[in-house]
Amino acid sequence: MSKTVVIDPITRIEGHAKISVMLDDAGEVTDTRFHVVEYRGFEKFCEGRPFTEMAGITARICGICPVSHLICAAKTGDKILAVKIPKAADKLRRLLNLGQITQSHALSFFHLSSPDFLLGWDSDPAKRNVFGLIAADPDLARAGIRLRQFGQQVIEILGGRKIHAAWTVPGGVRSPLSAEGRSWILERLPESLETAQKGLDIFKQLINGPMKEEVQVFGQFPSLFMSLVGKGGAWEHYDGHLRFTDSEGNIVQDNLSEDDYADFVGEAVEDWSYLKFPYYKALGYPDGLYRVGPLARLNNCTHIDTPKANAELQEFRNYAGGIPTSSFLYHYARLIEILACLEKIEEYMDDPELMSDRCRAEAGVNELEAIGVSEAPRGTLFHHYKVDENGLLEKVNLIIATGNNNLAMNKTVKQIAQHYIHGEEIQEGFLNRVEAGIRCYDPCLSCSTHAAGQMPLDIQIYNAQGEVIRQVVRD
Repeated sequence: MSKTVVIDPITRIEGHAKISVMLDDAGEVTDTRFHVVEYRGFEKFCEGRPFTEMAGITARICGICPVSHLICAAKTGDKILAVKIPKAADKLRRLLNLGQITQSHALSFFHLSSPDFLLGWDSDPAKRNVFGLIAADPDLARAGIRLRQFGQQVIEILGGRKIHAAWTVPGGVRSPLSAEGRSWILERLPESLETAQKGLDIFKQLINGPMKEEVQVFGQFPSLFMSLVGKGGAWEHYDGHLRFTDSEGNIVQDNLSEDDYADFVGEAVEDWSYLKFPYYKALGYPDGLYRVGPLARLNNCTHIDTPKANAELQEFRNYAGGIPTSSFLYHYARLIEILACLEKIEEYMDDPELMSDRCRAEAGVNELEAIGVSEAPRGTLFHHYKVDENGLLEKVNLIIATGNNNLAMNKTVKQIAQHYIHGEEIQEGFLNRVEAGIRCYDPCLSCSTHAAGQMPLDIQIYNAQGEVIRQVVRD
């Protein structure tokens, strides 16, 4: 008689999802599924809207990473206008994205994941959150909060608001960096750099000590990795070209353009999830599993062109003995990327072009189809628009960063469940580890709902006839 364990909802992620764990008669895990149970429909209801509105509309896909969609929509709009944006606009968009990656990675590590690391997988669920972290280590919690605040403030300085700042537009940006904003950023940079380094030191101690097992169990498998890379293979977050590498560090495909994404990325669907399942076409579905995001960006690049982050990248690879393939190391990669972002922000503060008023190109509709790409905190993001002669959208396709990781997230959950779950009597800490496998990817499931002070969890075990034979609910 087969049984199913359902974890619903998954906590401390952006959005709503659940996990089903299927057990056989002996209580061993036979399969798992990561269900994304919310449906938003942005691709459909954007039809008929002017393409110039897409930055503002698609930013509402998520309140945690609206900048990612603002940038990708604006880059797609650039192509419809067929313009080359001013150099100042390019740099200002990059600065905005650096602030976005910083705040999002800080949220993921310090707010959503560090309670597991620092309070323990088996600690009281009611306290295993940012509030419990504040009580246990107020200095670290405060530092993490202020680091995220720094990234958010960079966004507000440029765009006028922290969330849904409609500042990036087709053709460039609306306004330059102010002198007051530059002064604020410079004043807060040293503290932010110190916090990023502190986070790295803490995590390196964990993976070399109490969390060695998690490195081996949380999504440790070979896969392809996809991301943008810059000139000479440098770490990139905004432009460049697309690259696929394998788990040995071999380049599988390189110098790919987003314009041809449909040639190498396929999109599959399953009837048990609203999240699409992208895959690498050459290997087919589901064998064409690949990963995106911080781990992929660090695995695909040859170097980071800032000194501190590049030194950390080399230490990261030395730790792994080559190409890191454990999804638990996404946390490590995020911290390195925070450091890289802060160093790049510091470099930009010496560039007078960021205060130039020449930051927007004007034009009309010159192309009827365009594809934009950028790196969101969680990975590679594609926007594909088709418009009519008046610039009204006829078709929209979005491949969200989290979707690119869908196959990998499902494989990770299964690996963790098979390692920890044996029999019907399942400890709460084991279930938290299954959830934490998803949190490695920091998925953004089209909204920003979080449990605060409590972590509701509904676990149901079904028999082969679909009858509930056991239910455990925690508040």
